Amino acid sequence: MNDLGTITWPPAPIRTERLLLRESDARDRAALIELFASPEVGTYVGGARPRDEVERTMPEVPGQRFGFFVVEHDGTAIGMITLDRRDPERRGHIRPEGGEPELGYMFLPQAWGRGYAAEASAAALDWFADAHPGEPVVLSTQTANEASMRVAAKLGFTEVERFEDYGAEQWLGVWFPGTPSG
Repeated sequence: MNDLGTITWPPAPIRTERLLLRESDARDRAALIELFASPEVGTYVGGARPRDEVERTMPEVPGQRFGFFVVEHDGTAIGMITLDRRDPERRGHIRPEGGEPELGYMFLPQAWGRGYAAEASAAALDWFADAHPGEPVVLSTQTANEASMRVAAKLGFTEVERFEDYGAEQWLGVWFPGTPSG
């Protein structure tokens, strides 16, 4: 059993036109350290973590958990996609009890602006919809993160609410299986 029910994890790698979504392995450690320590990436997610802290705390094989996909382009890790249960203690839900599946994505700055986040997220949503037919997925982002807002719209997420959290306005959207994404 895992966090999102009876889905087998890890799934077979998921291929898109340009990308591969797969389970992480030891070769991803350097790219994930860069991702979490990047000031640009950290802008809308509470800030970058100090590189020495990330290096010290990152396991040799990072991201070995349910719902964590490394996104690879031409054999190189460029980001990650996560599908987790939204913490019931956080603000923003579509169900009173919370715990909805939540999509997250982070990409290295050199991968920005090429449509990779939308392409990889659409593939992850399609995989999730096959495993959990009919179950909606939520996504939360700062409204100031215009690129993330564009990705959410392209994927077919629709606004549920806005709220203040982490000192900034947040946007919560929902996606229903069958919504055209990508």
